[in-house]
Amino acid sequence: MALDTNQPAYDAEQKDLYEIGEIPPMGHVPDKMYAWAIRRERHGEPDKSFVQEVVGTPKLDSHEVLVLVMAAGVNYNGVWAGLGVPISPFDGHGADYHIAGSDASGIVWAVGDRVKNWKVGDEVVIHCNQDDGDDEECNGGDPMYSPSQRIWGYETPDGSFAQFTRVQAQQLLPRPQHLTWEESACYTLTLATAYRMLFGHHPHELKPGQNVLVWGASGGLGSFAIQLAVAAGANAIGVISGEDKRDFVMGLGAKGVINRKEFDCWGQLPTVNTPEYAAWFKEARKFGAAIWEITGKGNNVDIVFEHPGEATFPVSTLVCKKGGMVVICAGTSGFNCTFDVRYMWMHQKRLQGSHFAHLKQAASANRLMIEKRIDPCMSEVFPWAEIPAAHIKMLRNAHKPGNMAVLVQSPKPGLRTLSDVLGA
Repeated sequence: MALDTNQPAYDAEQKDLYEIGEIPPMGHVPDKMYAWAIRRERHGEPDKSFVQEVVGTPKLDSHEVLVLVMAAGVNYNGVWAGLGVPISPFDGHGADYHIAGSDASGIVWAVGDRVKNWKVGDEVVIHCNQDDGDDEECNGGDPMYSPSQRIWGYETPDGSFAQFTRVQAQQLLPRPQHLTWEESACYTLTLATAYRMLFGHHPHELKPGQNVLVWGASGGLGSFAIQLAVAAGANAIGVISGEDKRDFVMGLGAKGVINRKEFDCWGQLPTVNTPEYAAWFKEARKFGAAIWEITGKGNNVDIVFEHPGEATFPVSTLVCKKGGMVVICAGTSGFNCTFDVRYMWMHQKRLQGSHFAHLKQAASANRLMIEKRIDPCMSEVFPWAEIPAAHIKMLRNAHKPGNMAVLVQSPKPGLRTLSDVLGA
């Protein structure tokens, strides 16, 4: 097994189980590991569903890699996995337990016998798309359309909230060396998702000078959508839920910010041609006028970057320009989206679903991070013991602007190398 000779030499005992933060000898795979496990009978809020357990360390297939997890990212699919809503992950993979977590930074610890591009000791981040690689979409099409496509850590049982995680070799990307372990761990899912939403749906790729409305502009997805728009020479209009987030979003380069609390047009669309609809329409037009104050009178947005879903979707489909696109990747406020279809067909708008990203898109987004064109916007770091608490914060929408990370094998924030970890 090839080793990365750039990693430091150190003495460590071979054991079957290591405590959190304890580093095994390079390449030694213990029989067991600590993980935050979800079980079907515990479905509920994260402080109930996430329980620390000792489980078996995953075994590798020929094209798989085992990664020693230094830090992991917190995403809403961890909340969904714990709740078992909108579906239970057990209905998909059928394993006895589920380890959530779809973002990680770490070190390659073991490789399958057919892995060629990675070796033990390589420092990596992980993108969360998996597929079997043997159908026509994976070979000349779009792997995100593959019938075997699945999200690691949500639709697979072996995510990043464990000392080790098993991934396909094609999921690995080089880690930005200027970032800490926790900064490296917090961005890949949201950044690659935002990248595909804005640049992955021809012919509606975001172009210089265009306008994009970004819901949840201070969150993980939104903060990357703002930065990607700026990098592309486009104008981002950020929507926030409180004035305390305005400076953060403007600091990312947004052309303007709108506080949605100043309007009353949220939730499902009232029945068309009723007094309730008239009241909604008046407020929605007010919101559209606030957009024009930023873009210029009559200039609706070319792209609406959607992810709240139920609460915002009727307005999104109204304020999108003629021939523009509403692109949606989630429904964090609810899944029953409604809209006035007259404005969709008469103005020939596009409604586009978007789901994570394929390897080329994830790699392109990661290069922007390596080149320091994008900031990870990490807001909070939690220790291993507080992984459930981090997800409770996300469930309650009580987290700070940006992205959250949790420490796994890295013992404290601010460390950038294995030598740092060993020294700490």
